Amino acid sequence: MTAVWAAVLLAAVWAAHWGAERLSGPLKKLRKQWGFSVAAGGSFLGIAAASPEIGINVTSAARGVSDIGLGAMLGSNVLAIPLMVATAYVATRKSGLKESGNKDHQEHRRKHYVAVDKGAVTVQALPYLAILAVFALLTLPAPWRGLQPIDGWLLLLAYLAYLVQALVRGCKQGENVDWSRKERWMAIAGVSALAVGAYFTVFSSEKIIGALGIPNVVGGLFITATVAALPEVFATWSVARSGQVTSASTSVIGDHAVTMTLAFIPLTIIGTPIEDFRLFWVSLAFVALMPVLYAMFIHFSGEQARGFHRWTIFGFAAAYAAFVAVVVFWVQPFQGSGGGA
Repeated sequence: MTAVWAAVLLAAVWAAHWGAERLSGPLKKLRKQWGFSVAAGGSFLGIAAASPEIGINVTSAARGVSDIGLGAMLGSNVLAIPLMVATAYVATRKSGLKESGNKDHQEHRRKHYVAVDKGAVTVQALPYLAILAVFALLTLPAPWRGLQPIDGWLLLLAYLAYLVQALVRGCKQGENVDWSRKERWMAIAGVSALAVGAYFTVFSSEKIIGALGIPNVVGGLFITATVAALPEVFATWSVARSGQVTSASTSVIGDHAVTMTLAFIPLTIIGTPIEDFRLFWVSLAFVALMPVLYAMFIHFSGEQARGFHRWTIFGFAAAYAAFVAVVVFWVQPFQGSGGGA
């Protein structure tokens, strides 16, 4: 029976991916129409990419399994940056990209790196770290540990501040963009697919976690989070292949900004306690480590070859391997029941 639910889980994630992909096109058009920078474009793409996570938390809250949503949000935010940077690197090894200057692109391929605009650090990574600081302040101190309704309002304000600074900086005159009826209907279909996919992602995860007999938060951290990252892998690959390399490489930060703010609001509404505090703070520490590495790798890559080099892929992989090792051998959260319905 577990195999059946695993198939349902994969199908649900595919549906969520299809829905998110239907939204990425309209959001790209909005970026061009309103004249936002390519680094800010990552914020737009991040809204579409994070839509499955928002749906997962809404469903987790509605079904009373908030631990799955909590684990999925933290797990995906540790895994996604290494995974998306590696995806963007592999996708841009193609000899020709649609919107990239061929001469520059060939130089990037020859030197084995993904060129990223320096605004990715100041517009995306550093403000995202500020969001994480706010999230930690709201959830870690003992007097107000966990997620309460007031936290939802504060996280909403934090996201709006992040979004405004990302969109305003580097803004220029917009372009004329045509909108077709088909695009509008496909966007509506995308939202519907996201809702259905998110529901069955949580439902099937709940069944698998219950069958394995592991805590819900652990299942969310390693099972739901890993599978939920697949839609963003496809989106990053597609955007990078289209020549929007910076947007492809920064959308993961935009995704995380949504995940750590808007996506947590459903869990704040119902009130979510932290059952395994050590697992929570260790996961949050690695959530913060990944954007620190992201910013450092871009900043110290130099003006002539700014971006992610081949060695940075291994650096991210080592950081994620360290996370898994710390959780498995030190935190040891695998004792306990799954609590699945």
